[in-house]
Amino acid sequence: MKKILVANRGEIAIRVMKTAQKMGIKTVAVYSTADRNAPHVKFADEAVWIGESPSSESYLLGSKIIEVAKALHVDAIHPGYGFLSENSEFAEEAERNNIIFIGPKSKAIEIMGSKLAAKEAVMHYNIPMVPGIDHAITDIDEAKKSAKLIGFPILIKASAGGGGKGMRVVENEHDFVPQMNRAISEAVAAFGDGSVFIEKYVASSRHIEIQIIADSHGNVLYLFERECSIQRRHQKVVEEAPSSVLTPEIRKRMGEAAVKVAKSCDYLGAGTVEFLFDEQDNFYFLEMNTRLQVEHPVTEWITGVDLVELQIRVARGEALPFNQEDIQIKGHAMELRVYAEDPMNDFLPSVGHLDVYKLPVGEGIRVDNGFEQGMDIPIYYDPMLAKLITYGETREEAIQIMLKAIEDYKVEGVQTTLPFGKFVFEHEAFRSGKFDTNFVKKQYDAAMLKAQIEKEAEIAALVALKQYFEDQKIVRLPNSINYGI
Repeated sequence: MKKILVANRGEIAIRVMKTAQKMGIKTVAVYSTADRNAPHVKFADEAVWIGESPSSESYLLGSKIIEVAKALHVDAIHPGYGFLSENSEFAEEAERNNIIFIGPKSKAIEIMGSKLAAKEAVMHYNIPMVPGIDHAITDIDEAKKSAKLIGFPILIKASAGGGGKGMRVVENEHDFVPQMNRAISEAVAAFGDGSVFIEKYVASSRHIEIQIIADSHGNVLYLFERECSIQRRHQKVVEEAPSSVLTPEIRKRMGEAAVKVAKSCDYLGAGTVEFLFDEQDNFYFLEMNTRLQVEHPVTEWITGVDLVELQIRVARGEALPFNQEDIQIKGHAMELRVYAEDPMNDFLPSVGHLDVYKLPVGEGIRVDNGFEQGMDIPIYYDPMLAKLITYGETREEAIQIMLKAIEDYKVEGVQTTLPFGKFVFEHEAFRSGKFDTNFVKKQYDAAMLKAQIEKEAEIAALVALKQYFEDQKIVRLPNSINYGI
């Protein structure tokens, strides 16, 4: 494997290219009009324009990307996450053109891409699942009957997708029809498929996922868990590894369950199996993400493993270089997704110009970044600027390093989730480990955050003013000194 095309943009494109470069592999970037001057374009050995700014006219054009790969004699394509990363047809087209798809085979993507097909595949392995209906549904009357049988509160989920789209929590029968209509509408818009399914809503649950890696020699290993319970709109913002609530025994059981899920679809490469974890220490299979996850750096830091390198080696047909007993947890890692969003206005995207953009540096700090000072934030894509990751020997140390890193991360011109991150990492519920997926709903108050930011700005202004007056106190010496002679 001498040349890889990265079919993505932003921080994940650069992240993949850095490992490829380390392995002596040339890289090809693809870019849209909006990204013509983006850092990932400059970082790659070669770069090719593939279309206009909307992703439907550029990053989602699988056949065009494969044409570019063939023209430049590319050996493999790494899809990153999002865009075409879980598109089985794209993976299959790459395979047909003798280009290695750095990910699972198309069949595994297809099975795990449908939440219902995924549940059917794993049910033979005696893995616990949340109670619900076992088929996709679009008929509202039928869905309402099923919801009443399951018992409220229930969760409506799009069968064909993820990322919180087409997902609705329904507390009572009265709200069911409007929420069902919204879920179907969102699912059609996001995935072109309005079918949904219904399952029991597990209140006070935590979202815990297991990282797995599988080679073509029959080896499937788990690289422990990530805690992803701090979410807004069912999308993750803060992640950590390991979880503060899993015992070694539960960790082992969840890891072994994740391995079984991978085996159920003959998985290859890096993947993530997601579970709900309730207050009674029960866990339930949710879904499998057949790609590299956004939050993979926290796993890399506690295991010392480069997951992208493993993806590439497995795709080349190599066996995994270690066994399950060789993988140990060392230390603790935190991640904050730095989105161009306004946490004081319902996390709405904040489009603008990066007037100031300076990254924190120091021991225990890693920033997977896709932007530079002076750039505009495109309106066409996910608003994530970067991922801020910190590492410490203990959870407390990782949190303290994170708080200092947030303070040193300077962004002007757009609103970001940095203040929200500070709120989370300082909050007693998070620091104590006593939180769940309802953290934002229960604990977060935008007005309180705004007041806190204003108070900090006032204190900073007073400190600056005091320093100004101190600087004005100039010691004046007399023009001549009388020594009494």
